[in-house]
Amino acid sequence: MPRGSFPGDTPRQNGSNGSGHHPLTSWVPLPAALGERALAALRGAAKVCEAKQAADGHWPGDYGGPLFLLPGLIIAFHITGAPLSEYRRKRMLAYLRHAQNADGGFGLHIEGPSTVFGTVLNYIAMRLLGVDADDEDARRARERLLALGGAAGMPTWGKFWLAVLNLYRWEGVLPLSPETWLLPRQLPFHPSRFWCHARAVLLPMSYLYGKRFQAAESDVIRALRQEIFVEAWESIDWPSLRLKVAPSDLYTPHSPVLRATAALLSRYEQRPSRALRRRALRFVLDQIRHEDESTSYLTIGPVSKAIHMLAIWSTDPRSIDFERHLERVDDYLWDAPEGMKMQGYNGSQFWDTAFTMLALLESGLPQSRGEHLDCLRRAHTFLDCNQVRANVDQHRRYFRDSTVGAWPFSTAEQAWPVSDCTAEGIKAALLMAPYVQRPIPGERLHQAVDFLLAQQNPDGGWSEYEKQRGPQWLEWLNAAEVFGDIMIGHSYAECTSACVQGLNTFRRHHPSYRTQAVERAIRRGQRFLLDRQRSDGSWYGGWGICFTYGTWFGIEGLLASGISKDDEAIRRAMHFLLDKQGKDGGWGESYRSCTEKRWVPHEQSQVVQTSWALLGLMAAFRSPWERKAIERGIELLLQRQLPDGSWPQESISAVFNRNCMIHYDNYKVVMPLWALARYHRLFGGERPHTS
Repeated sequence: MPRGSFPGDTPRQNGSNGSGHHPLTSWVPLPAALGERALAALRGAAKVCEAKQAADGHWPGDYGGPLFLLPGLIIAFHITGAPLSEYRRKRMLAYLRHAQNADGGFGLHIEGPSTVFGTVLNYIAMRLLGVDADDEDARRARERLLALGGAAGMPTWGKFWLAVLNLYRWEGVLPLSPETWLLPRQLPFHPSRFWCHARAVLLPMSYLYGKRFQAAESDVIRALRQEIFVEAWESIDWPSLRLKVAPSDLYTPHSPVLRATAALLSRYEQRPSRALRRRALRFVLDQIRHEDESTSYLTIGPVSKAIHMLAIWSTDPRSIDFERHLERVDDYLWDAPEGMKMQGYNGSQFWDTAFTMLALLESGLPQSRGEHLDCLRRAHTFLDCNQVRANVDQHRRYFRDSTVGAWPFSTAEQAWPVSDCTAEGIKAALLMAPYVQRPIPGERLHQAVDFLLAQQNPDGGWSEYEKQRGPQWLEWLNAAEVFGDIMIGHSYAECTSACVQGLNTFRRHHPSYRTQAVERAIRRGQRFLLDRQRSDGSWYGGWGICFTYGTWFGIEGLLASGISKDDEAIRRAMHFLLDKQGKDGGWGESYRSCTEKRWVPHEQSQVVQTSWALLGLMAAFRSPWERKAIERGIELLLQRQLPDGSWPQESISAVFNRNCMIHYDNYKVVMPLWALARYHRLFGGERPHTS
């Protein structure tokens, strides 16, 4: 079939009414009433964003949702004896009670079904926070846990936490030998080749495993031993549990390669070399300390943060490093109406700020009417201050790539570079340049582009943090049974699309800098996106739910790469989105789309996913019936908007590691704001240049 000819160009009857394919040859404004309502909604949303902006220019937001994070921190506080205020204790306990499922258990995330992993950790957290065993919520959690088979079926990450808390014997945990870090770095299975989050968690885990660290026995520990297992704790055959994982928790089964590796390391662990163990522990501790110092004691994420605290305390409980860790705990805590939670990062500050800037700029209101320019200038200051200006000290020794010029997901202080954040930063910096006194200098934008070019994977796509370091078969060593695709840095459609868009925006403004390299990177990114498009026209979203999110990015990435709106790939993507539009004009997709890797509809349309679909459709629409579908989606956004200009919180909207959902608080305003901004730009009279 030739490009530009696709059967999806005929109207569908799934809510996308129209009269066939008639390409638009000229811009047609909205009907006055609808145009005025859309503009009023846009302004209301923009005022909400401006009111929520922090003094330093970023947009704070709740980045919670996973339910295995807070228990790890509570365990670390309990073991180390770190002070926990009564206020925090009550607020954390409030969140745990709020997150409990109706059946008494806890899921991997706030919308997930009860699992052993979630239920054990959160039950233990409740007990460590002072809840009595006969408390009604504790009793319900315990009953659900025992019905699931008890703590014997914990996945490996859960077994680790139980072992350090002295509720589990280390012989029952898959070997985490620190000596693996001493293997020659050239080996394709050296841990330095793992995905950065996988190695960041494995590193401190291997340190505590190598020391066989365990908390001191106490009354609550002895009680918990009897409460969380079906069998008597004293009679458990611990080695037999290494590979046992409850069916409720198993997302990625153990591979034969992992089983063989575990058997080999288990044999070594029976009589490890003392000299080699000491050397390995010194090496790992040096790596831990470097990560602490290079991230201002934030580390790369919440799991490593809690384990680093334990590792440092186990070495010297009175060390200044442990005190510095305690000082940075607040960066991970979010006190929400439902209670205090631990976020999935030290915040999503830069990511949310870049998106909000791009949404406001696309409306044309700042450029044509001067509205929200002060807000955008404050955001630009945050953007300016949070570009990473230097490499991590001795970065190659510590398995780090160059970071100069990159933008992070959160803050430059944390300093882990992210490809799509860098791309969105480039776009926002260039689009804001005419409206600020001190734009981001060209040299620093060149450094950002250098970072993106260096991080492109051999397949033409981009991972999020680093260029892929290891072969695909390393996924056979995935011992985190609750997650998928976590062992190497995979290329993602969204990251690739963002990088292509960022490079395309850059070449428009700086056409003479590394021209051939930029053009080649865009072409390779285009091929990756074309290869990753599914037969139904969609793209799988690795960081948002799911095909709605991925397809929005897929469309925008291909258009930025130079593909025409008439191209078959674009038409197939449009056909997919139009086919999924609901009768109410919106789009709704279940988080199960991520886990099952197929479209699973939500029981009702979602404002955030409707906005993503609208952004994709408006990027490439060309016919009256496509415009009609867009108007029906916009109408849903108008109907759902609250009197204060915001939108209600609906279902969770994002994901990581295939199986764990996460919440972006700002999405519920920024995404409909962006959709309304694009709608207003296309049909309402404001038509600024946005690329």
